[in-house]
Amino acid sequence: MPVLAYWILRVIDWAAVPVGVFAFIHALLQRPDAYSAADRLSKPAWLGITAGAVGALLLFSFANSGWFFWTAGLVAALVYIVDVRPKLIEVQRGQRW
Repeated sequence: MPVLAYWILRVIDWAAVPVGVFAFIHALLQRPDAYSAADRLSKPAWLGITAGAVGALLLFSFANSGWFFWTAGLVAALVYIVDVRPKLIEVQRGQRW
């Protein structure tokens, strides 16, 4: 593998880790009742999903044979950030006029 391609893949691998960590920390800091109010899975479920995502992002690489697990971890973290997080924020702020 050319050196430039190697470093590009390394940057992609490690850039995904803070995304997963952010999703886990955000899930950890939210109130448990907000998840049910937002009609989403429970807080322990999302903590498990995002913790598993961080684990997959740390243990596997996009460039190696574990790319499937790495991709699944990134998708799980992004689903939390894009779908669950906005609903939790909306529920905890209350209705806006």
